[in-house]
Amino acid sequence: MKNTRFVLMIAILVLTTLACQSVGLAPISAPTLVPSQSFSQSSPVSGETLNPAARQDVLTSLYDQVSPSVVAIQVTTQNGGSLGSGFVYDTQGHIITNYHVVDGAEKVEVDFTSGYKTYGSVIGTDLDSDLAVVKVDAPAEELHPVKMGDSSALRVGQTVVAIGNPFGLNGTMTIGIVSALGRTLDSEHTAPGGSLFTAGDIIQTDAAINPGNSGGPLFNLDGEVIAVNRAIRTTNYTSTGEPINSGIGFSISVNVVKRVVPVLIAEGKYDYPYLGISSMNDLSLPVIEELGLKSYVGAYVTSVTPGGPADRAGIRAGNKETSILGLKSGGDLIIAIDGKSIRSFDELLAYLISNKSPGDSVVLTVLRGEEQSDITVKLDKRP
Repeated sequence: MKNTRFVLMIAILVLTTLACQSVGLAPISAPTLVPSQSFSQSSPVSGETLNPAARQDVLTSLYDQVSPSVVAIQVTTQNGGSLGSGFVYDTQGHIITNYHVVDGAEKVEVDFTSGYKTYGSVIGTDLDSDLAVVKVDAPAEELHPVKMGDSSALRVGQTVVAIGNPFGLNGTMTIGIVSALGRTLDSEHTAPGGSLFTAGDIIQTDAAINPGNSGGPLFNLDGEVIAVNRAIRTTNYTSTGEPINSGIGFSISVNVVKRVVPVLIAEGKYDYPYLGISSMNDLSLPVIEELGLKSYVGAYVTSVTPGGPADRAGIRAGNKETSILGLKSGGDLIIAIDGKSIRSFDELLAYLISNKSPGDSVVLTVLRGEEQSDITVKLDKRP
């Protein structure tokens, strides 16, 4: 399914190897690496409610605790290479990073904070979430698995910490807050027709993440990973075209990671639930009025994939011409899924990705004109 937006986005997708553009949404990887120092591990300390002096102690303790779990990843490709970050997932040597960091990799070097370096093999990739798993053969003393948090418990305003390798500065720690929840981004997975599928359940943060932070962890103050850093939106670039943080970063929620990564380790790929609709978010009042909608919130169905799950279940797209940018009225407005109210397509997608698998069924509550009904849809896997 693909999120079709009415308001034209000012962001332009920027690939790691492209020259700078005026405004863009950019993966965050970089071409150089600087070794880091080693740090000892300690017990996690909560710091969300502490005074500034005590919180400083929490932050330094947190860094000492979690930094041995964070790695630098240097990739060699036919076109040169890139740098990213990653973190230790388990004691078997599985490292989590972004797919776009290792895309096209001929060699993957993994550098630990102790100074130990080794080559790794990419054993699983997921283009929809932009996650990848790299397997390394490293001594047990180098493998310090992170603790995985629960991104469904996050609240806007919560303090978060990023640790990674921006611009090759290994072991860099930055701090910020959760700026928003439930965002969506284009995935790396091309849908039928040439557009891109949508990645959901994305966390927005103002913690400084830059090229080289891709694939690195975003922690809460208890030392738990709550997201994997993926991209930034920016208007600022270096002289060589690398994007610079402007306070808007995007990270993959850890609950998506917890669903996807075990399957990548076991099978090398992950199948996402597929509904087979396109929708739009943030309907303006003129659009709501033109479409004749009876609610200001929900996911308005702009198109339905022929023969897809939604089509088979009887979900309707708009079919009557309007005067607004070719939009058609008469489509269903999805206002809830499995009894959970939704305000947008972003929330619909986040629920599907975090809770459902191909073959599962969902109940969509739709408004069709003034009539409300529940429609059961059996999900396929993304084609």
